[in-house]
Amino acid sequence: MQYRRLGKSGLKVSELSLGSWVTFHNQVDYEKAKYLMSVAYEAGVNFFDNAEAYASGQAEVIMGRVLRDTNWGRDTYIVSSKVFWGGQRATQRGLSRKHVRDA
Repeated sequence: MQYRRLGKSGLKVSELSLGSWVTFHNQVDYEKAKYLMSVAYEAGVNFFDNAEAYASGQAEVIMGRVLRDTNWGRDTYIVSSKVFWGGQRATQRGLSRKHVRDA
């Protein structure tokens, strides 16, 4: 696997990432997600992408369970997530400090 530096942070991320957008929960259950993430991780992928809006939050739940259950060192992978479209209430969406932190 090849890695690139993320901006000026010095953080090295894999050139390929594994995301959960249209798959986790809707098409891929927990067991399949665990398999896919494990294959990617063993191939050197250290960058996993998610968002609070994917499958109404269930994609994050599945990915979180996989990360917990695989017991990979927290310093061996990166999780990115996108925020904005959380829930319907004023404090559950947008880019306020509260919502970004909660998300």
